[in-house]
Amino acid sequence: MSDHLLECGRIVNTHGIRGEVKIQPWADSPQVLCTLPALYLDGAAVALRGARVHKGNVIAQLDGVADVEQAMALKGKVVCLHRKDLPLPEGSFFLADLLGLRVVDEQGQHLGVLADVLSPSQQKVYVVRGERELLIPAVPEFILETNVSGGYLKVRLIEGM
Repeated sequence: MSDHLLECGRIVNTHGIRGEVKIQPWADSPQVLCTLPALYLDGAAVALRGARVHKGNVIAQLDGVADVEQAMALKGKVVCLHRKDLPLPEGSFFLADLLGLRVVDEQGQHLGVLADVLSPSQQKVYVVRGERELLIPAVPEFILETNVSGGYLKVRLIEGM
C-alpha cells in the first residue's frame, strides 16, 4: 500500500438495495469519512457520492456501485483514505505514523517500540514492546513528547508500569 494511503475502515455489509455499503470506521470520528471526496479500495480511488453516519457506522454510496450485488462484492474490503484529503492541525498526527516509533523514558533509555494502539474506552493506550511489554495511557501525564520526524516517543513511567 502507498505511504499516502491510510486504512480507515472495513466494508462490513450492504445497506438497502441501491448499492450503499456499511463501513465500520477506524477513525476517531465516523463523521470524518463522510467529508472525504474519495475512498480507496485496493489502491484505486472511488468517488464518494454520499455518506452519512448511522449507529456508529458510515453508510456510503460509492461511484460505480449501483445495486446490492455490486455492493455485496465489496464486503470485507478495507477502505483507505489519502493523506491529502484529510489535513491535520499543527501538532496532530495519524496513529499509523506512530507505529514503529522508538519509545524512550525521561532519561533517554530505550524501552522498546510502539507496536499497537488500543482503544478500550475513550482513552487510547499505547502498547510498547521491548524487553517487556508496557501499556501506557496516551495522556499528557505519561506522553511527554511525540516526535514523528525524529522517530521517537518520550514517556514518563510510574512505579508499577
